[in-house]
Amino acid sequence: MNLVVGKNVKVNVPIDVAIQPKRLARNHLPILIEAKSAGDFANTNKRRKEEATKVHQLQATYGESVRFILFLCGYFGSDYLGYEAAEGIDWVWEHRIEDLIKLGL
Repeated sequence: MNLVVGKNVKVNVPIDVAIQPKRLARNHLPILIEAKSAGDFANTNKRRKEEATKVHQLQATYGESVRFILFLCGYFGSDYLGYEAAEGIDWVWEHRIEDLIKLGL
């Protein structure tokens, strides 16, 4: 799905998955999930700023309470994970999908 972001200039931001938690929070978006797959470590560091830009655009438009999670499959090294964590982005590994329960799903 696409979410519109921006105050003056509107831009569509693609979101892979939007899931409403079991316990609804008033005036909050569903949990937004970006699916990422990497066959090696090289490409992940080139694209790590994309997620940070996306979450900053979402928060600027919809507020700091936006919950944006990465769903990771493949090779993501500590450089990539550290960068995302520093931007306030959390992740769930595809081999630990039960961690989504901690998000209230």
